[in-house]
Amino acid sequence: MSRVHPAGSRYADVLPEEHPLPPPADLNHLDPRIWPRSARREDGVLTIGGVDVRDLAAEYGTPLYVYDEDDVRQRAREYAAAFHDGSVHYAGKAFLCKALVRWLDEEGLGLDVCTGGELAVALAAGFPTEKITMHGSNKSVAELARGLDVGVGRIVVDSFEEIARLGYLAQEKGVRPKVMIRVTTGVEAHTHEFIATAHDDQKFGFSRTSGAALEAVRRVLDLKQLELVGLHSHIGSQIFDTDGFEVAAHRLAELLVAIRDEHGVQLPELDLGGGYGIAYVPGDEPHDPKAIADSLRQIVSRECRAYELAVPRITVEPGRAIVGPGGVTLYEVGTVKDVEGLRTYVSVDGGMSDNLRTALYGAEYTAVLASRTSAADPMLSRLVGKHCESGDIVVRDLWLPQDLAPGDVVAVAATGAYCRSMSSNYNFVPRPAVVAVRDGRARVLIRRETEDDLLRLDAEV
Repeated sequence: MSRVHPAGSRYADVLPEEHPLPPPADLNHLDPRIWPRSARREDGVLTIGGVDVRDLAAEYGTPLYVYDEDDVRQRAREYAAAFHDGSVHYAGKAFLCKALVRWLDEEGLGLDVCTGGELAVALAAGFPTEKITMHGSNKSVAELARGLDVGVGRIVVDSFEEIARLGYLAQEKGVRPKVMIRVTTGVEAHTHEFIATAHDDQKFGFSRTSGAALEAVRRVLDLKQLELVGLHSHIGSQIFDTDGFEVAAHRLAELLVAIRDEHGVQLPELDLGGGYGIAYVPGDEPHDPKAIADSLRQIVSRECRAYELAVPRITVEPGRAIVGPGGVTLYEVGTVKDVEGLRTYVSVDGGMSDNLRTALYGAEYTAVLASRTSAADPMLSRLVGKHCESGDIVVRDLWLPQDLAPGDVVAVAATGAYCRSMSSNYNFVPRPAVVAVRDGRARVLIRRETEDDLLRLDAEV
């Protein structure tokens, strides 16, 4: 029997049960929960930070990553204020460049890095090394040595090999780094398999269940050249509730008790990671930083009281929540292809090389016609890229106006996290530029790559 589809009988019987929601009442609307705080329609055109997106596309080309600088700075300040009695370390893997690192320092945040390359960006920007936490599941000898040489504030150990490696290097260099142990708490975060990081069957951390975490504590405490200051836990990404954090805090408290009872040591720090969700599509309801801070503070205090523990200092690691909402990607439409009986495929001049998330784990996005408004009827669309892959999809299901045409500029919201940092040169496509907008002005943070940049890496034949 035919299903009734919101787009009409033309679409019945061809879409799976999880077909998209009906079209919005206004295709030109900008949901303030999803778009940057400065996003507006002025004379029908999308502006960000007071800058017309047509001007941005004309001057810097497309695809183009655009960051609302005030949006990013405000979110950083909000997290710093919410966790005033703890620490906020921005997760650099979400997006990193020298300008952003300086913004973070100016707004009072610390920084998490997980590779030597991320550390190099922080050092090039002059970021205070004592405010850097060094992560990574397989840190090399060279990366650890550099971290010790520059004096990073914390090193989160992730394996028994790394504990021995770090102990040797610390003794050789005559330093005593502050160390945290990453604990796999066994929490199943309600998120995609690839961004859930605290269940036992994955690569990160020491399992609490197996006893590996407690053994890691023993080994660190046995090495006098290492200073154990706390435990670290990260349960996943794009999480909208604190239930998982509550379970993780309970299990970490049990581990803190075991450490106290066995070694007579009460660890002063507890890093609960990040992963706080943002709004990508209507219906996503992220919490504000104060609500997150109040909830985590209450959870940790309650657990510590129950076990008669001193309440440790809380550190959190938001990344996406700070830079995600303030970022937008601009594309130029190249072809509009109607596949009769299915949908319209709108091809843009970018794709999976500048936004891998949809292909990697089915991420959802919101997009609009940005270079003008339209009163045309909505058409069920799929925003796709220019790469030679059928999975090269930017937005799987969305509604765009039927008069969309080549040359129009389309904007995809909430691309500030994990798009530029996961970008590639697939099909030998240069990566886009990154610009910041503020008070009606734009400036380049990262210039557009050129074909010469790509060819420069080739050895001479």
